[in-house]
Amino acid sequence: MSKKIFKGIFLVSFLTLVACLALIMGVLYQYFGDELQTELRNEASFVAQGVEASGEDYFADMPASKARVTWIDASGDVLFDSVADETTMENHSDRQEFIDAKELGVGEATRYSGTLAEKTVYYAMRLSDGTVIRVSTTQSTVWSLLVSMLQPIMIVLAVSIVLSGILASKMAKHIVKPINAIDLDQPDLDHAYEEISPLLLKITRQNQTIQHQMDELSRQRHEFSVITENMNEGLVVIDNMTDVLSYNSAAQRLLGGKITEDAKSVFALNRSETFRRAVDKALSGQHAEELLKTGSMVCRVIANPVRTDGTVTGAVLIVFDVTQAEENEAIRREFTSNVSHELKTPLTSIFGISEMLKNGIVKPEDVKKFGKDINDETGRLITLVNDIIRLSQLDENKFADEKQPVDLYETAKSVIKQLQNYAGDNKVSLELFGEHCKVNGIPTVLDEMVYNLCDNAIKYNKENGSVRISVEETDDAIVLTVKDTGIGIPKEDLNRVFERFYRVDKSHSKKIGGTGLGLSIVKHAAACHDASLQIDSRVDEGTTISVAFPKLK
Repeated sequence: MSKKIFKGIFLVSFLTLVACLALIMGVLYQYFGDELQTELRNEASFVAQGVEASGEDYFADMPASKARVTWIDASGDVLFDSVADETTMENHSDRQEFIDAKELGVGEATRYSGTLAEKTVYYAMRLSDGTVIRVSTTQSTVWSLLVSMLQPIMIVLAVSIVLSGILASKMAKHIVKPINAIDLDQPDLDHAYEEISPLLLKITRQNQTIQHQMDELSRQRHEFSVITENMNEGLVVIDNMTDVLSYNSAAQRLLGGKITEDAKSVFALNRSETFRRAVDKALSGQHAEELLKTGSMVCRVIANPVRTDGTVTGAVLIVFDVTQAEENEAIRREFTSNVSHELKTPLTSIFGISEMLKNGIVKPEDVKKFGKDINDETGRLITLVNDIIRLSQLDENKFADEKQPVDLYETAKSVIKQLQNYAGDNKVSLELFGEHCKVNGIPTVLDEMVYNLCDNAIKYNKENGSVRISVEETDDAIVLTVKDTGIGIPKEDLNRVFERFYRVDKSHSKKIGGTGLGLSIVKHAAACHDASLQIDSRVDEGTTISVAFPKLK
């Protein structure tokens, strides 16, 4: 802006100077021309008076003059000339000033010489005898005058240009300085320049509009950030060059990568072939779903293209943590397989015995034995079905009874009474220690939990072994402990003994019976009562399982 103002001021100054010079020279030229005409008239009158009084003798004593004096007779012949030899001069009857003087008494004329770049001014006056006195002088033309004054004019112009440039620069800076000092965020409407007040008013209104829009965008962005950051699912928005436009922390956590200033591509989050396939498919305009394994997690990636005017301009990726679902599905498949196997074994035995009985190939003395086998296998089936139903109830927290204060010591005492004969048959002693402590629980579930713990302790014990059950109150819990002197559990199997149908020694388990669901029921029952499980076991030394219940409030 300052440059334009500088150029404008400088150009106006320069043109004004040139115009002034031209005008002054024109006025002066006209003024001196008029003065010259007056002098010629006066000179002509003076000479005319002298000739009228003295005749031709006047020219002999005529005073010196700058003007050229010519005396012409009535026919146009030159009688006298103060500059040239009159005998060599041509007839002047065709000269305009001579013609006008004869007709009107006086005559004027101006003739230019292109060669000499000057003009000659003539003034003629008719005498009483009919002759004509003509006085003339030369005057330089404007162009010749300009050429003769070229050097001083150029000096004046150069000085003027320098001064104009300096003054224009200072004036431009002076004009622009208040404008540059305007705070466009909060312009002062009472500015030094009244002419820009409408502009400042528009800027103020525009700033208010922009600020309102920025506040609204900031609010929407904050809301979007709050929503996305509180999502368990990962959200990533990318452009068609795979650069990340927006993402939440869950996306980084689930995909296992990190976006930085140097790595803005979505593949910085995950570089697996599965993830790349989902992204490429979405950017090609197709919906994509892929299962992605990242460490111990399993994620489902759903990718959808984003279109603008029919063209794919990016993609939206949503990442779900399906680890638990996949684990549940694996457990379900394993459970189904195990149940099928566990049901198939007794059913096959029952079917085989019934087939033999139907065909009459069983000896009468063996019928009782085969009947006992059918009874045992049927009991095993019933126990298995009951355990499966109980696990299902524990999984879904569906119980007929509500939680109530239950004396855990009395529950353990009742279980020992139920298992006394079974323990005696296995030559295992049962002992109960501790005190009466109440927990908030479901009586039937607690009874089944204690029963399974004691049943396992007897089942996997040694001959003449013992099972010690204790109930005690600590500073922050009610603890039930079942300790046996049995075969123990290898260290590598400790984390799996609570899985459904898991058996450490399958050959031994088959010999002693059981469904393999006992400890799984214990685990689910403990979870149902917000209790924690702890197991400690050493091979050939025994196993200790503790269940810590929260105290009654």
